[in-house]
Amino acid sequence: MANSNRLGELLVREKLISLAQLRAAQDEQQRSGQNLGYTLAKLGYISDNEITNFLSQQYRVPTVNLEEYEIDADILKLVNKEQCEKHKVIPVSRAGSSLIVAMADPTNLNAIDDLKFLTGYNIEPVIASEGAILANVEKYYNAGPSYDEVMAGFEESEIEFTGEEEEMNLLELEKQSEDAPVIRLVNMILLNAIKKGASDIHIEPYEKKLRVRYRIDGVLLEEMQPPLKLKNAIASRVKIMSQLDIAERRLPQDGRIKLKLGKGREMDFRVSVLPTLWGEKIVMRLLDKGNLQLDMTKLGFDQKPLDDFLWAIHQPWGMVLVTGPTGSGKTTTLYSALSELNKTAHNISTAEDPVEYNLHGINQVQMHDEIGLNFAMALRAFLRQDPDILMVGEIRDFETAEIAVKAALTGHLVLSTLHTNDAPATISRLLNMGVEPFLITASVNLVLAQRLARKICVDCKQPMPALEKQVLAELGFSQEQINKAKLMKGVGCRTCNGTGYKGRIALYEVMKFTDSLKEMVLQGSSTAELKQGAIRSGMLTLRQSGIQKVLDGMTTTEEILRVTMAD
Repeated sequence: MANSNRLGELLVREKLISLAQLRAAQDEQQRSGQNLGYTLAKLGYISDNEITNFLSQQYRVPTVNLEEYEIDADILKLVNKEQCEKHKVIPVSRAGSSLIVAMADPTNLNAIDDLKFLTGYNIEPVIASEGAILANVEKYYNAGPSYDEVMAGFEESEIEFTGEEEEMNLLELEKQSEDAPVIRLVNMILLNAIKKGASDIHIEPYEKKLRVRYRIDGVLLEEMQPPLKLKNAIASRVKIMSQLDIAERRLPQDGRIKLKLGKGREMDFRVSVLPTLWGEKIVMRLLDKGNLQLDMTKLGFDQKPLDDFLWAIHQPWGMVLVTGPTGSGKTTTLYSALSELNKTAHNISTAEDPVEYNLHGINQVQMHDEIGLNFAMALRAFLRQDPDILMVGEIRDFETAEIAVKAALTGHLVLSTLHTNDAPATISRLLNMGVEPFLITASVNLVLAQRLARKICVDCKQPMPALEKQVLAELGFSQEQINKAKLMKGVGCRTCNGTGYKGRIALYEVMKFTDSLKEMVLQGSSTAELKQGAIRSGMLTLRQSGIQKVLDGMTTTEEILRVTMAD
């Protein structure tokens, strides 16, 4: 701030901070180059609100809550992003010949003179915190064009549909897909998905409409409905970006789009095109390399299941199996295990379909079924590569299961996934594939089942009225848990798009393969009997793990009902 020393003295004089706190903040300010008010707030000595209210009283300048404003695009055009970031300001509104500008430091005359010269308006400062100003600069100036602005680029004549599907000319398709408004629309669909934290984008043609949906925190939400006449142009544009054949519209195709997003951040889109009755449906899976969480302690493990899992992956040989439906976070759990094991002393090879994230120091192999490179072939090749640790994307058949078991029995650690509903059912699946019971008991160290539940949004989290005890009991809460249950929920806000949920937490069911469970498998026990035996050995089921997350105030009973089955 222009008068940071003056501000510090005033705050000390008003006893809002101590002299020691001011000195500490000034030291930090010299290191970071940030202004004093921002540094004091960052260190927790004083809140943003207290600083803005103090400055408002001191300089008789009103404060403004930027959260309550929807700033008009015409106003934002008056000051560019660089000036906003340089001076820590953002234009808010216009009143006659005056431009009202939110400033972190209303005494910064250089900023006021610059803005006056740039805009030709008289500048009327109002006060907002630096954090709020920078957040809003990021929000408005990086927002890109809105859907309405993109659609304004199309003229009705440009999107007129002519003739039947089969008659669409290939050259016409290429021309349409390279049209600037189509490019802007597809770019907007991709960038909006990144901003909203979507995991998948669905572009779906129907008889009378085309819709775009995003999967956010595991739930599909409709985003927009572009004109139906654009379906071929959008599909062709996505295919060109993912290097697919735009002439082939009768067979499924798979491709990949790589986007570079400034500051070294990369985003991959895995593209799947499927011919449907009314045109090509496109689904894109977003793979954000910068967002991959490999720290196991942050994935959602409770302490005992985490200890069991760490024990299993640090064994010199044996199998660790991760199970759950598509999109339940199995890959992230396996990658976090590999990251934990990734040491110079270990030779680690993975067979994946597809390779989702590149991990340094690990030999990753992409499957190609069309030329015969499947999991079984890759596993056989790995065993000739002097391996220590192997990861197989999925055990789908007896051949892969047999080689994986043999690898585990011959001194290798094998990590893999299966599609089963819970941990005990995984043993039955291996038996059904034809693996002998004595081989399973000799090779499997641990089975982990998982689901992802949406987390309550921290910005609108509130206590909710207690549910009836009978309802909680039916959900699986014990009497002790019912007595101490303090349930929370999100009421909906801008942060969570009104859903009440933001982000996801994993629920884990970790079945350590103890001697008693091995004995039960050899005796031919059913899945239900195995489950009861595992619970007696201390296993928390998915439902129990979910209930614990509800009691911790992280998720809701509705979410637990949605993603887990009753025990």
